[in-house]
Amino acid sequence: MTVKVNAGTVVGIDAYHIEIEVDLKQGMPGFSLVGLPDSAVKESYDRVMSAIKNSGRKFKFGRVTVNLAPADMKKEGSAFDLPIAIGLLTASGEIPQDVLTDKIIIGELALDGRVRRVRGVLPITIFAKENGYNAVIVPYENRYEAAIVKGIKVYPTKTLSETIENLCNDSFEQFEMNLDEVFQEYHEYGVDFQDVRGQEGAKRAIEVACAGGHNLLMIGPPGSGKTMLAKRIPTILPEMTLDEALETTKVHSVAGVLPKDTALVATRPFRAPHHTVSDAGLIGGGTHPRPGEVSLAHNGVLFLDELPEFNRKVLEVLRQPLEDGTVTISRAAISVTFPARFMLVAAMNPCPCGYFGDPHHNCTCTPAMIQRYVSKISGPLLDRIDIHIEVPAIPYRELASKTSGESSRDIRERVKLARERQLHRYKDLKRIYCNAQLDSKLIRKYCTLDEVGENLLEQAIEKFGLSARAYDRILKVARTIADLAGEENIKPEHVAEAIQYRTLDRKYWMT
Repeated sequence: MTVKVNAGTVVGIDAYHIEIEVDLKQGMPGFSLVGLPDSAVKESYDRVMSAIKNSGRKFKFGRVTVNLAPADMKKEGSAFDLPIAIGLLTASGEIPQDVLTDKIIIGELALDGRVRRVRGVLPITIFAKENGYNAVIVPYENRYEAAIVKGIKVYPTKTLSETIENLCNDSFEQFEMNLDEVFQEYHEYGVDFQDVRGQEGAKRAIEVACAGGHNLLMIGPPGSGKTMLAKRIPTILPEMTLDEALETTKVHSVAGVLPKDTALVATRPFRAPHHTVSDAGLIGGGTHPRPGEVSLAHNGVLFLDELPEFNRKVLEVLRQPLEDGTVTISRAAISVTFPARFMLVAAMNPCPCGYFGDPHHNCTCTPAMIQRYVSKISGPLLDRIDIHIEVPAIPYRELASKTSGESSRDIRERVKLARERQLHRYKDLKRIYCNAQLDSKLIRKYCTLDEVGENLLEQAIEKFGLSARAYDRILKVARTIADLAGEENIKPEHVAEAIQYRTLDRKYWMT
């Protein structure tokens, strides 16, 4: 007897249908699993058989063949355990076959018959809805992420026995949630800019960076608050839309990092990998490609602390996702694309010892040591960072102040208004949503200066020795400052402020 069970798998962040065909014949007991399974799938036989036995279910031993179709697609992971077990028991007559046709089943089995959580439940549920399936049977611990998809029934299950009973008696209890309520519930941050004492100049630069989508580099001695500031950047970015939240949750679901009992990633992600991270860890990769840190930071912030300590080769792979907003990982058998549209925020010390320019500590570094330290950051990567600022040590008076700073909510409102102006300005342009995405041609069109502004920029380039790359960056940042001020035209004061945000381009910086 041959039976068919619907399952699903994920390639990249997209789900695909897998049809599990189970053929049970009389003869010498044997088990054959075909359809390009990986090691985890091949080992499912032992898990499935133990789960069936320990669940008190009967199974007619004979010659068993399990085919995972389509046969030319690699199958990986443990999510096929439950559908394979259901297929075997259906072939043995324990479950009627007609109850399986409109359902997709996923789940890993423990040896005692418990159903464990798996990765990629959200994209599989979305696929099931889009392709006309009536229901999905998912592990109980994955119920929240599956239930955020409306228009399909979600049946969570805890054990193999419970799954069988509910299939035979059509007694599943549908799990439902109010998506709007969940979205609001998870839409809160645990930190706020009002917790930061002092650093008003850095806060202003961060506000400008968020308003224009600009990448940011902070330079300052240890303990000046660079990490504290960076962690609060997501709180002033425009609030995530529901579509952005679903897309971000898909990435986290596929990577297996979605917290237990969490339905939705409704706040901007903040990822801060250690400087020992590999290029595969940062970009993504592996035999079966997985999302890296740049994709986990999609729609949020990627924070690289101690930037010069990162391996130079690792930093170089950032250039493509910063430019395209996606990461494509190619292997011999497959090529997958992950989203990677994030705001890059980096921090570094001004020198190896960390105290160059600090009035309270003596710097022990020579000019050559400082030059080598700063040059670890390549020109092409620096070219993609519009704003770099100095973050000085905080004076005791500001540190001990009882006055709270401006709240994230107030700053976010200004950022949101500036972003809305940019969306309106670039509504007829493809893939341009903020000032940071302007290329040289568009800069000439949308970032024009009056005569006074032109003279000011010319004097700054000559006096401070600003590099050629600084010219376009200053114009883009000045455009953002004007948007924050609600001005249609870029004024000289906007140019003057933008010039301040090019610390590493000033030739006198290390002298």
